[in-house]
Amino acid sequence: MGIITPRNKAVTEYSGLHLYHFSQSNCSMRVRMTLEEKRLEWTSHHVHLHKGENVTPEYFGIHPKGLVPALVHDGVLIIESTDIIDYLDRQFPDPPLRPPGDTGRADAVERWMRAAADNHIHVKTYMFAHRIGGAMAKSDAELSVYRELQDNDELLQFHEENSSPEGLSRARVSGSTQVLADCFADIDQALDERPWLAGDVFSLADITWIPLHVSLDKAGFPFHRYANVARWKDAVHARPSFSRAVLDWTGGA
Repeated sequence: MGIITPRNKAVTEYSGLHLYHFSQSNCSMRVRMTLEEKRLEWTSHHVHLHKGENVTPEYFGIHPKGLVPALVHDGVLIIESTDIIDYLDRQFPDPPLRPPGDTGRADAVERWMRAAADNHIHVKTYMFAHRIGGAMAKSDAELSVYRELQDNDELLQFHEENSSPEGLSRARVSGSTQVLADCFADIDQALDERPWLAGDVFSLADITWIPLHVSLDKAGFPFHRYANVARWKDAVHARPSFSRAVLDWTGGA
């Protein structure tokens, strides 16, 4: 969605970079990593998803789906994490996070970013099914409030299903598990020929996917199957931006 007009006009008065984010959110991790790679100063607005701090009229006035992250830059609001990091790389091009002077590798960055965005619901499904679904289940009263605010049918269906006595269906979970297995098999194959997803240079492609690895690993995804992914993961974890943007916010967990 990129740049949008907020209903909550208070954010249009902000100066500088302001990030609405949650410590454990993989989408928030990729924006924090990009900010750290760019060495940019930013103001934190931490939104605790597990406490429902996003399910308020004020926050839905910032992000129309009630999700994190949301970035405000000098009063301009940008949502969806892949759009945010794309925006940051274009607005603050030094250091660049796209391979320079190579259209093919730049196209590869875009493909990996789109793939991550397209598969976010499958990551969410796996995490809820294997780690956080119980904690994120909503009571009838909470669902009622959520329905009043949320007009995205996919998110409404997901949270109603997760909050049901049965939880997420086996068909949904098994389908998402297979999609993710196929994704990481493709990533493992791509990394067989190069150190980073888009070639010889660390890029937005790597920033986009490493938080998904972090979240899925915590949920017990079988990453032992992917030797190249393990090598790539270790290389990303060694970057100072990973320590500052992920470990410092999650307590290293």
